[in-house]
Amino acid sequence: MATVEALMTAREFGRRPDPGHPEELVRGRIVAMPPPDRRHGKVCGQSYYLLRQFVEPLDLGHVLSNDSGVITERNPDTVRGADIAYYSYARLPKGPLKPGYGPEVPELVIEVRSSSDSWREILEKVTEYLASGVLTVIVLDPEKPKAHVFTADEEPVVLGPGDDLTLPGLLEGFRVPVHRFFE
Repeated sequence: MATVEALMTAREFGRRPDPGHPEELVRGRIVAMPPPDRRHGKVCGQSYYLLRQFVEPLDLGHVLSNDSGVITERNPDTVRGADIAYYSYARLPKGPLKPGYGPEVPELVIEVRSSSDSWREILEKVTEYLASGVLTVIVLDPEKPKAHVFTADEEPVVLGPGDDLTLPGLLEGFRVPVHRFFE
């Protein structure tokens, strides 16, 4: 007799003790991920710094890092660990954040491609983020170094180190040379 594996909800996933290593919930099942390497951590930290440096003085919203959980699908639930997420105060009100995963979806997600990430896996995450309501997903590839910019209604744009990354309609005035994300 075959056993049926019980699927986990986002709420159950979020209430578990920290396993001590990265995990995501994908369609109700826990998926272990290898710990990111140093280069991944450096690019994530630099991305957080550059985005927060722009957002904070203008008091525009929350910038979250460190694989902050974003619910991208329901029934069965998927919780992706965004490397960097930006929520305007219109989507996630100003003030202290409650613990757990909320129903709010960030406007912007930045994912840093690790050497262990296949493009198929990256594009699956990008598709989930956009389908859940994220407006822009940026995939930073330290090996190239390039920024791949995805939106729901436009062709992806690939920017090289000498190009400027801008976010018109999302963060007006944000302009950073792509190479700065990899310094």
